[in-house]
Amino acid sequence: MPIVTVAERPDTWAILTDKSAYVVGVERADGDVRVVQWYWGPRLPVAALAETTRFPAPRLMASFRDPYDIDEILPVDGGRRWGVPSLRVSYPGGVRSVELAFAGVEQEADALEIVLRDVGYGLRVGVHLRCAEGTDVVERWVTVRNEGAEAVQVGRLDSGSWVIPEMYGYRASGVSGEWSAETALRRTELAVGETTWTSRTGTTGHHANPWIMVDSGEAIEEAGEVWTVALAWSGSWRMTAQRRPEGDLAVGAGFGHEGVGWQLDPGEVLTTPSALGLYQDGGFGAVSRAWHDYARRYVLPAGSEDRPVLYNSWEATSFHVTEAGQLALAREAAELGVELFVVDDGWFGNRMDDTRGLGDWWPNPERFPDGLSGLFDGVRALGMLPGLWVEPEMVNADSDLYRAHSDWVLHYRGRRRDTMRNQLVLNFARPDVRAWALGWLDDLVRDYGLAYLKWDMNRSLSQAGWPEAGERADLLWIEHVRGVYGIMDELRRRNPELRLESCSGGGGRVDLGILRRTDQVWTSDNTDARDRQAIQHGFSQLYPANIMSAWVTDSPNPLTRREVPLRYRFHVAMAGVLGIGGNLTRWTAEELAQARDLVAQYKRIRPIVQHGQLHRLVGDPGVTASALQYTRDDEVVLFAYNPFALRKQSPRRLRLAGLDMAATYEITSSDDEAQTGSRWHAQTLMSHGLAIPTWSPLGSDYRSEIVTLRRVS
Repeated sequence: MPIVTVAERPDTWAILTDKSAYVVGVERADGDVRVVQWYWGPRLPVAALAETTRFPAPRLMASFRDPYDIDEILPVDGGRRWGVPSLRVSYPGGVRSVELAFAGVEQEADALEIVLRDVGYGLRVGVHLRCAEGTDVVERWVTVRNEGAEAVQVGRLDSGSWVIPEMYGYRASGVSGEWSAETALRRTELAVGETTWTSRTGTTGHHANPWIMVDSGEAIEEAGEVWTVALAWSGSWRMTAQRRPEGDLAVGAGFGHEGVGWQLDPGEVLTTPSALGLYQDGGFGAVSRAWHDYARRYVLPAGSEDRPVLYNSWEATSFHVTEAGQLALAREAAELGVELFVVDDGWFGNRMDDTRGLGDWWPNPERFPDGLSGLFDGVRALGMLPGLWVEPEMVNADSDLYRAHSDWVLHYRGRRRDTMRNQLVLNFARPDVRAWALGWLDDLVRDYGLAYLKWDMNRSLSQAGWPEAGERADLLWIEHVRGVYGIMDELRRRNPELRLESCSGGGGRVDLGILRRTDQVWTSDNTDARDRQAIQHGFSQLYPANIMSAWVTDSPNPLTRREVPLRYRFHVAMAGVLGIGGNLTRWTAEELAQARDLVAQYKRIRPIVQHGQLHRLVGDPGVTASALQYTRDDEVVLFAYNPFALRKQSPRRLRLAGLDMAATYEITSSDDEAQTGSRWHAQTLMSHGLAIPTWSPLGSDYRSEIVTLRRVS
């Protein structure tokens, strides 16, 4: 019974989860009717829900601002509202004031639609709420239907506004960065006014990610109340935290960005992506674990599967792809225990470098005169699954595709067509482009029996015109993304065993929308182990380890030129989905032997890492000594890192978290042989801790270790 009608208030509803309650309802005051959020926080008894609507707190009244509009779950541009709108519509004749009236509800056991109408212009607005069983995540989205006789222009349509309970202060947590330095965790006090995070690039973006966590400034990793809002969308997006001078805070989230609008013809419906809200009282760690569980259970297409250890050929061969060269790498990879071999860029068309060939998706006739069958038959003979890199949304001007279909790219008539990475963007809002892409993708998968596609996107949208669409051209900002979604969905439907990876120059397209149709993401083009620790730390705030692709590459690192020992590189990558991307034909016999042992070790701990509960135990990853813990059922895996000797004071012991306090645990493997086989009470491990050799003040830079434990009683 996750959605209930509140007793005494037939126009008020509550979503009840295991740990939280979310209460919304109709408020009638001063001749106005609004749908407001009454409460969001710890779960209340059913009998107490109506009490959240009693005696609304008084507010300072003045003729310059309506103090109540921030409570609305869908504030509009109209009436006495001057805050951030979730809905802005321009009606015929230039009328821009939206007046919505409550028109009823449509309720199911786990879903609710609150119906609002602007009767003067025939606009029907549905505010949808849903909650899956066994999760604390509340899902909201909005539908707008034009039931009038004339077209209207929608200038903004968010998935709704979330009200954060009043506190003396508000702190926002999120991630920011850039290409090769994604998902850096930032925490800062929210200033009075409007703070907006956005992407205008047409994709999720490297510089920010569409989620925010809000607390009073007192929450820590394992304690404190935290509210989160996340948007499931892979195109341009916008999230605004509006902190009012009188102390209120609301967070609005939606697709699109300023300056674009969407024409809605009579009978048409515009549906937003989902915005998801989560409350937890257990600190940032509890929030992360709740999001990880939700993603694995309700977002990912195959969230319960173990992800294979993969090898990718890009850093070894770049564009110089040949059958003999790839098979040489495949033989080395198979010897290490790799399970999936992925051929990256350079296998198709006239693709000798990044200036040409993109869009011509057939095997290069000089490098592969007999196609890719020989290569992938060889990969399968070595006991590995075959995978391939593709970039369906892009085209080079120097390609057969562009010469035949130059009108397929985003462009405005009479304007130049700027390239980035020598690429133009194909318009996936067009049905003919989508049909072309689905056709060759499906053929590739079927012809070569592919198990895996790495779907890349290496530039942002620019000159985003669609001349044939006329006044409706701005819809491409929505329909391009939905076109990508649709092709991925149909490709998986036709090929149920196929698995997909989302890549956009690294972590440029990571969000809960793309994850509904992909299995993992390429976290960053930066594979430097020390940099990756910080990147993976920020990534883990919302996303689980079983989607986080992490490669071991050569040293010095191809990007940073930093030298890091192989063991440390592996231990960092083993905290996610392990991959290898180095030139194995140049690794020494000692390196290959060590890598083989580490791959075998990863396979033993893989179920715990990929599906276990994460505790970020201590430290500033990549800067100071730090540690991670993954726990699943009776098994525990600890990762301890120390990048610098003697420069930062390390704790002498590592205190664990989240154990069964009544249980005893046995150390099943450790660098300290004297500890292996020893048994410990959980209370000792959590209160006193383990001595960690990696944290000794004596030793070299870049020390790391893995400790495993098992509950024995």
